[in-house]
Order: sequence, then C-alpha cells, then structure tokens
Amino acid sequence: GGVLRKLLLLLITSLAFSTVTDIDGNVYETVLIGDQLWMVENLKVIHYSNGDAIPTGLDNSEWSSTNEGAYTIYDDDPANAGVYGNLYNWYAVDDDRGICPEHYHVPSDDEYTMLTDYLDGESVAGGKMKETGFDHWSSPNTGATNESGFSSLPAGERHYNDGHYSNKNTHNLLWSTTDLPPDHFALHRTIYYNGSQIESRNYHKRLGLSVRCLQDDIEGCTYPNATNYDETANVDDGSCEY
Repeated sequence: GGVLRKLLLLLITSLAFSTVTDIDGNVYETVLIGDQLWMVENLKVIHYSNGDAIPTGLDNSEWSSTNEGAYTIYDDDPANAGVYGNLYNWYAVDDDRGICPEHYHVPSDDEYTMLTDYLDGESVAGGKMKETGFDHWSSPNTGATNESGFSSLPAGERHYNDGHYSNKNTHNLLWSTTDLPPDHFALHRTIYYNGSQIESRNYHKRLGLSVRCLQDDIEGCTYPNATNYDETANVDDGSCEY
C-alpha cells in the first residue's frame, strides 16, 4: 500500500507542475531539469503582468529606435506566434511589470549557466535542449537529442538596426535579464541548427528574441509528511516539523 501511495503522490506532484498559464490564458508545458522548472515553449504573452498591453505593430524604423518594451511576431504572421512564440526586445524583458506567469521570471545568464552545467557544458547542451527532427529545425540539426525535454525551437530574430527578420528554422535566441557594458547591450543564449553548442552572446537590447520563463525559488517545507508542508515551496528551508 505504501509504495502505491508514494507513486500516487509522485504522479499528483508531477501533474501539479505540468503546466503554467500566463495572464492572457496561454497554457505552457513545463519540465524539471536538475533543480530548475522551465517552460517548454517560448513565451506568447501580449500583456504585462498588471494587464497593460505590451506595445506591438512597430514598423522597421520604430523598432530600431525604441527604448520601450515591445514585441513582434516573425514576419507578422500569426501562425509563427502559435508555433514559435513572440519575439520581445530586452526592454520588455526588463520591465518591472513583468512578462512571465505568476511565480516565474526571465532567467539571468547565471541561471542559464546552471542549466548548461547540468547538461554537461555549453559545447553539448544545445543539442540536449533542441527539438529533434526537421519539422522546425533545418537540416542537419546537429546533436539534437532533446534529452533535457527543453524542446528548443528555432524562432529566429528581429534585427535591432533595421527591423528585418532572419534565422527562423536555424537559430533559437533566448533573452536573459543580464545586461553588460556597453550601454544598450544584454546577454542572450543562442542555439544553432548546425551545432550542438549553446553560446552566451552580448548584443543590442533592441533585438527581438524569444523568452523562456523559469520558476521562482519559493522557500518552505517541501516534505509532504510534515505538519507544516508548503505545497507551493520548491526549495526546502529546513523548517519542516513532524
């Protein structure tokens, strides 16, 4: 009986963490990789967490000159948003109103490093994070196993200097919250169709790139048998009482 109860508890726990919903009602699958719970899809949200609309519809000159948060859809084709999510500039990523679902955040570069370290380093982690096959990735989709379950998709980018789109089916570029000198630059991660690596690159904040959200650390008692069990906690703080 005890084994069955434990299995049932595991099942309930895994189901509880299987999806997350954003403010617009988009539902995302999630996956636990190491100690990090990641969204398995690129963000599609069009409102900040307080309900304010994220600006969109910027033409090429507006896109390449704005210092405000904005999003776009690759080639302005809604079918692309459905599969690949939206492309956001870094000003939207950095906005205090937040773009991730409740209890989730845009990861820092260090948090991406925790992920790639868990996947045996940047030279191979990209392959372990990529969707397999050629439905979305261009051939040869080098090293793709998706053994992490991250299911990276090649959403491409919108350029910072003239607003044109490129690299759909060949690159997945993912924003981090980490900005470094010079001004107007921030770090993102890039996964490639023709390599198994994932690289950290410092580039212009006006780039339109994909966003993956990561669950916040919520400290509390994580043991279900404890009298003060906190089912929302994912980091045990040693406070459990029995």
